[in-house]
Formats: sequence, structure tokens, C-alpha cells
Amino acid sequence: MGDIHQLVLQHGQEQARRLVTPDERHLVDMAAAVLAVENPALGISYSGFCLTALPHRRLADTDRWERVGHNVTLVVEPGSLPDASGVTRVHGVPYGSRARMILLYLQTRAIQTRSPEVELGGSMRDWLGRMNIPVGGKSFKDVRDQANRISACHLTFVWQTSRGAKFAKDSIVKGGIALHELDDDRQPRLWVDTVRLSDAFFQALREHPVPVNEAALMQIANDSPALDVYIWLAYRLRSLTGPAPVSWAALHQQFGAGYKLLRQFRPKFTATLKEALAVYPEAKVTVDETGIVLHPSRPPIPERELTRIA
Repeated sequence: MGDIHQLVLQHGQEQARRLVTPDERHLVDMAAAVLAVENPALGISYSGFCLTALPHRRLADTDRWERVGHNVTLVVEPGSLPDASGVTRVHGVPYGSRARMILLYLQTRAIQTRSPEVELGGSMRDWLGRMNIPVGGKSFKDVRDQANRISACHLTFVWQTSRGAKFAKDSIVKGGIALHELDDDRQPRLWVDTVRLSDAFFQALREHPVPVNEAALMQIANDSPALDVYIWLAYRLRSLTGPAPVSWAALHQQFGAGYKLLRQFRPKFTATLKEALAVYPEAKVTVDETGIVLHPSRPPIPERELTRIA
């Protein structure tokens, strides 16, 4: 448990805020919010998304996305969907925090129900609301846009194994996720009641689920870099048997999209890491001049919770 969490536990949130610098006070608030939840709800991410990530910013609609992680490469290609009038148009690669949170909802519900059929409607709207994502106005348009992008895109995870590369190319969902707003109260609802994950993606998710803490997700739901680092830590730390150094060059390769130079990336990643650690009290990570060192840590959700729904 980090210094921020110890301050909160020993002195309380308000006093802890007085003991840190002004730019660290939001970290105290985030840590206190997570520590206050005694029985956090379980979230799920596929391990492939723990080692690679979607872009943070919008690409040109016809651009593909490729990101290299540890022994895995993610390739996302844009696709086409018909609009309300039946005209087919290209939707670019999903990006940003909204896309990540939609995917986390779909993955979590699929594992919880042991079914590729995921309920949408009020269930998804309520979940997004709990995650501090208002589903109305501009926010709804953003959610709808990312849902369309997820529906249309094709993704490939290329895993490097001792026997060479292994890959599976598929869509994430079948049938699409179509959203609209009602005319009466302008409250958003979902066009369909359920969506079905593709067979390949659901199978991979069942074989390699990674538990995350929904209370933590709530604190970083609007910060896509922090989501990526938190989910990565949730995957890496629980499987370690000893310290694992990760160089700045390796971190830049995995998380540094948009930063050409390492010296530009390093301070940004350090700040993002602090936010991810603030919402992961169990994490043990140290930073030095060569990079960071990961230490064996308890998962953000007890393993028994994942076993219970496996």
C-alpha cells in the first residue's frame, strides 16, 4: 500500500489532503473513495486489452491501429455499418475512455452471466451512470459514436508463443450496438435489448479474464491513459513471483502513443502511474531512473470473487 493510502488510513481524508502538495490532493480523494468501499464490485477485462490498448485520440476514419505489448500485438481495423436510413458508412477505430468503459461493461456482464449475450437497455445505462459517465446530451453522442465504432471494427490479437505467432481475427460483437434518444424526455435508451459477443472473443475472454475493481474504474472512468495503466497492473502484478523491472523504453513502446520522444513521455507516464496506483491500494510499484519495478501484489479484487463466477 502506497504512502497516499497510509496517510488516508492514519489521518483521514481531510487531514491527508493537508499533508500533501496541492497537485496531489486529487490522488488523496481518489484513494479515499476506493478505500471506503468495503465490498467492491467485480469488473472484468480480457488479458489482451491489459497488454495492449486502443488509441486515446480519434484517428482518421480509414486508418488502422496497431499497438505492441509484451508478447502480443493488437491490430484494429475500421469497418462499416448501415445507418438509420440504410446507407452504409465507415466507422473509424474506437478510441478514448468511452470505448474502454463500454468494452469493460460488455466483458464484465458476459463473464458474470457466463453468456455471450449481454443485456443492454437500462442495465448498461445504469452502469455507465455509476461509473460517473452521464448518458445524455453530448456524453450520449460520444457513447453512441464509440458503440458504433466497436460494432463495426475488426480486431486481431497476435500472440507470440514458443511455437511462433498465433492470432485470431474477428469482430468484438455480432449485430452491432445501435443507440438512439427517445423523443419524449430525450433520455437515451438502447435500440436492442441485448448484444452478442463474437464467439472467438467470448472464448478468449472466458479463458483469460482479469479481475478489476469497479470502485477504481469509477475514479478513472474519464481518463483513458489511467485506465490502461491500471488494467495492465491488475494483470501483471498478481502473476509475479519476484521483482520485475520494466524499462522506460518498454513503457514508451506500450503506452507512449502520441509521444515521439521518451523525454516527453516519461513525466506524463509518471503522473498517470500515480493515478493508477491511487485506485489500486494493493499495488507495489517503485520508480527509478531506469524505469519501474513491479513487485508481487494482491489483485485488486480477491481471486475468490473470480472463482465464484468462473
